[in-house]
Amino acid sequence: RAKRARGGRQLEAGMRGILITCNMNERKCVGEAYSLLGEYGDLLYGPEQFSDPEERLSGSERDEDEEDDVEAALRKEVDQIRTSTEHKLRRFQSVESGANNVVFIRTQGIEPENLVHHILKDMHTTKKKKTRVILRMLPISGTCKAFMEDMKKYTETFFEPWFKAPNKGTFQIVYKARNNSHMSREEVIKELAGIVGSLNPENKVDLNNPQYTVVVEIIKNVCCLSVVRDYILFRKYNLQEVVKSNKEDAQQKPSSVTEEKDSKVEKTEVEEEENSKEITQENK
Repeated sequence: RAKRARGGRQLEAGMRGILITCNMNERKCVGEAYSLLGEYGDLLYGPEQFSDPEERLSGSERDEDEEDDVEAALRKEVDQIRTSTEHKLRRFQSVESGANNVVFIRTQGIEPENLVHHILKDMHTTKKKKTRVILRMLPISGTCKAFMEDMKKYTETFFEPWFKAPNKGTFQIVYKARNNSHMSREEVIKELAGIVGSLNPENKVDLNNPQYTVVVEIIKNVCCLSVVRDYILFRKYNLQEVVKSNKEDAQQKPSSVTEEKDSKVEKTEVEEEENSKEITQENK
């Protein structure tokens, strides 16, 4: 049962969600994340509906269950575990990331990039600080195994909504690896940039003012991917920095992101910011 209980509670290929970094207090970070995501999730998608698996059982069925023999009782327990697992797949669910000071919130039924962009846009506009321990909040729209061949095959399709002709845009790739020593930063960036270029030769690298930033976050053997806008304007998606006043903010406007996938190909204003050429790798 312990193994079944842990199932789906660890970051693995195929998940979507939000990767959050914090400063030495992961438990409080999870609490802040649930509060912040719940607030904006309810605003964008409406209140989340919960149901109790026990409500499915009528009073007579419960009475009969009490009289079941041992075999039936065990069967009932297995059914309850399965049903409970299904119902626990809520809109936001914390899972073990596999790295210190990193929290991963698995999402169900929402677009992570739209939600996170909306949060940062609101905080950038209002300059209202809403978190204490959360540092960066990155949407993760797709995950695959962190091996070069797997990543190449996966991104050939993953990048299409943004970069496949007739869609095009300027881009940069930012890379971070944690608890992984077999991936080469230079190789990953070269291969992924080549794939973007093959989808449309008009896609060009821009390290100063890119329309899109390809975020590559590798944790152990899982590669987390996203394509985000306003990466520089929103201070590399840092919630602590985005609320700070800046003279240049008044001259810049966040790009609009709607719920529709097709909105990703609309033109966006190019923000003038400092060079964001920072690409780091941490091996433990």
